[in-house]
Amino acid sequence: NLSFERTLTTPSHYAYLKISEGCDRKCSYCAIPLITGRHISRPKEEILNEVKYLVSQGVKEFQMIAQELTYYGWDLYKKQLLPELTEQISDIPGVEWIRLHYAYPAHFPTDLFRVMRERNNVCNYMDIALQHISDSILKRMQRYITKEETYRLIELFRKEVPNIHLRTTFMVGYPGETDGNFEELKEFVRQIRFDRMGAFAYSEEEGTYAATNHKDSIPQEVKQNRLDELMKIQQTISSELNVAKVGKRMKVIIDRKEGDYYIGRTEFDSPEVDPEVLIKHLGIPPVIGDFYPVEIIDSDDFDLFAKII
Repeated sequence: NLSFERTLTTPSHYAYLKISEGCDRKCSYCAIPLITGRHISRPKEEILNEVKYLVSQGVKEFQMIAQELTYYGWDLYKKQLLPELTEQISDIPGVEWIRLHYAYPAHFPTDLFRVMRERNNVCNYMDIALQHISDSILKRMQRYITKEETYRLIELFRKEVPNIHLRTTFMVGYPGETDGNFEELKEFVRQIRFDRMGAFAYSEEEGTYAATNHKDSIPQEVKQNRLDELMKIQQTISSELNVAKVGKRMKVIIDRKEGDYYIGRTEFDSPEVDPEVLIKHLGIPPVIGDFYPVEIIDSDDFDLFAKII
């Protein structure tokens, strides 16, 4: 039973919920479609039944994942069904948090904004890989979105979903990336101030369009320097955003105990990739997998420190 096995691979209070397999996108650098094949959505009823089963096993939090989340439904139902599916999962009693991972920015299903606004158990969090902002690089990457459209989408996110936390990923050193292109990317990161950001240096993947058509001409040292520079900018932003949370009250779920601390997460933090909330609690120990109200009392570049209230 796949559902049962999945329950065993994570702490018992959260699970990864794969809603589709494969990808129909044609990003020039990516080998995923070559490995996984075309996008295949799982039937909606199958997903909903899996959620009900996992809830019965004690799961409270679901990370909805796919190689390309926003394409869900096109193959089976001839329309984007991610908003509808998210809404139906949120209706299931016992589902406390739903978090969305690996959205594609082009043709984003904007009805999802309404679902995120209206449903308290749909976290104000979106993991959406943008990869770059320079129009010339986006075109070479075959991302089918422009710089202007990207800015508009982010503006829409922040207008339609107050307090949205955006996680994104960028690639540096793609073949043809000039110093000017990289400066554009740095300026974009400074302007937008993403809540969460990852980045990596381009590495050629066999069989991809880029490997065949775009010579990997940027020296590794240049790629690494650009990566370090971009992550340093984000580290400063992360630190400033964390400082602004000191004094605020939030709801956290407790994942584990580590040394003197209980480690939790807010709705804005996905397991394993995002910051954590460290709680030194002297009273009755909190229960792993339960939710608690906390007050943020301190922060560092990445994590928050809190007390249960």
